[in-house]
Amino acid sequence: MKRSLLSVMLLASVTLSAQDDLIKSLEGNKSIKATEGFQFTPVINLETTSVKNQGSSGTCWSYSGNSFLETEMIRMGKQPVDLAEIYTARCTYIEKAINYVRMHGNLGWGDGGELHDVVNIYKKYGALPQEVYDGLNYGTDINKFGEMQAALKGFLDGIVQNKNGKLTPNWLSAFTAALDSYLGEIPEEFEYQGKTYTPQTFAEEVVGVKADDYIEMVSYSDQPLYKDVFMAVPDNWSFDTAYNVTMNDITKTIDNALKNGYSVGWATDVSEKYFSWKNGIAYLPELDYTHMTSEERQTMFSGPKPELDVTAEMRQKAFDNYTTTDDHAMQIVGVVKDQNGKEYYIVKNSWGVSNDYNGYLYVTKEFVKYKTTALLVHKDAVPKNILKS
Repeated sequence: MKRSLLSVMLLASVTLSAQDDLIKSLEGNKSIKATEGFQFTPVINLETTSVKNQGSSGTCWSYSGNSFLETEMIRMGKQPVDLAEIYTARCTYIEKAINYVRMHGNLGWGDGGELHDVVNIYKKYGALPQEVYDGLNYGTDINKFGEMQAALKGFLDGIVQNKNGKLTPNWLSAFTAALDSYLGEIPEEFEYQGKTYTPQTFAEEVVGVKADDYIEMVSYSDQPLYKDVFMAVPDNWSFDTAYNVTMNDITKTIDNALKNGYSVGWATDVSEKYFSWKNGIAYLPELDYTHMTSEERQTMFSGPKPELDVTAEMRQKAFDNYTTTDDHAMQIVGVVKDQNGKEYYIVKNSWGVSNDYNGYLYVTKEFVKYKTTALLVHKDAVPKNILKS
């Protein structure tokens, strides 16, 4: 299942159903009356903005990353703005197209991106409020990117074929015009609450976060620790590096961030039998799914269960053999305890509010240690003994 999911993600430009397929693959991961088996007590619950719905688009990284920025505004004492996720995605597609052509098409194309894309785009292109740019320029109520991405991929492949023997400088403006047609043109200036802004001045004067204050973190056992290393996942189209830490540093960083009022951007693998979107629970069962009885499978999410103690070796092996894939991004905004005293992270998703916890999930620390592919966090939220360079 994992390899086929990865293949779908890499070929998203052809079918562009990776996001829909991912959600559909999780439909069976549920138990009846699961909420009755859990009693959660809040420990930390950071204020954040409302849950959004990314629709039929693989833009979870933009939704979670912009939610992260909105939550940062709250932490800084600002009135949060509903930021335009599709503005971020649109600017990312321009930068990705440049790399795609530069690499002669030898680069994955599709909706996918990484949390660092949100910060990088914010720094270069600024930001827009949702009320100014919703990206719904062709009559839909939610994002539906299948036709657009197929058209963009076909266009870029035609450019790469270079039938004239020499590329003209016009291809990028033509590509941008296609984005304008599908998502809408970007305003050079716009009015917001009685004042005129550009995307750059809006980011600076209204949003007010500083892009250089944030760090992306990964955990690879085969790379030097506490150094910037290449982020080895397919959606890292920009070839960014990230700060490499130990597996236990992942949860130490998250715990320290939350205790000090900072939320965390979280990239992870959710295509697992023990991740339930419907029931809003993710954990690492002590017994592998293939060895469970029918009853054990049906009651996986009916209440707290014993967990496997994950090791760094297990984590790296899963990453290397494709049983951990980088397929989703969300935001960690708090901590709860269950009736047995075990802690779970409160995770804000971008799939709407249709699950048992109105768009949120409760995820155990063992799951986070095992399946995290990257974190995005303010540098001041990282323990000083972890941030060594």
